[in-house]
Amino acid sequence: MNSITHALVGWCLAETAPRLTNRERGVVVLAGVAPDLDGLGVVPEILTRNGSHPLLWWSTYHHVLAHNLAFACLVGVVAALITKTNRLLTAFLAVVAVHLHFLGDLVGSRGPDGYEWPIPYFYPFARVELSWKHQWALNGWQNILITAVLLGVTFVLARRRGYSPVGLLSARADRAFVFALRRRFPLPAAMLGESDAGGA
Repeated sequence: MNSITHALVGWCLAETAPRLTNRERGVVVLAGVAPDLDGLGVVPEILTRNGSHPLLWWSTYHHVLAHNLAFACLVGVVAALITKTNRLLTAFLAVVAVHLHFLGDLVGSRGPDGYEWPIPYFYPFARVELSWKHQWALNGWQNILITAVLLGVTFVLARRRGYSPVGLLSARADRAFVFALRRRFPLPAAMLGESDAGGA
């Protein structure tokens, strides 16, 4: 799955715990995207592919270094260390977000060449790989549908709660986004008092 879908999964997961602060929600979202850090090797690989000593960091390490249980545990520890209010809950949700990333890649990351990405879940301790023979294409309709549903859920929650993932980047832009959303789709009078509670 692409990083936007992984981020939306992380956001919707964080929204299952309304008491999280904006920072803690951001940590869960980043955790949902973090396994793709092992894909950054694509840059040196592209830059050196025509040289005498190409760096095959993407081909060798993508879906390996950060797509395993050890990395998920590391993310959980980091999440606990960088949060204050809801440490254990944030760490737990961060680990779940990483595992949802694995699941998304397991079912929906087949490349255009037909390669089905396995998940080396117990790396580096064991060479057991998880795979699914029915993995759909990265740009398959299934991924598009999942992304559309997650966007819909995100918009509904933003309209109701008064904040959105935009607030992870800019509080001002988030207020403008929610205002525009509520102007287009007004809240019922009964919901006005209960919204805007979790934007802090």
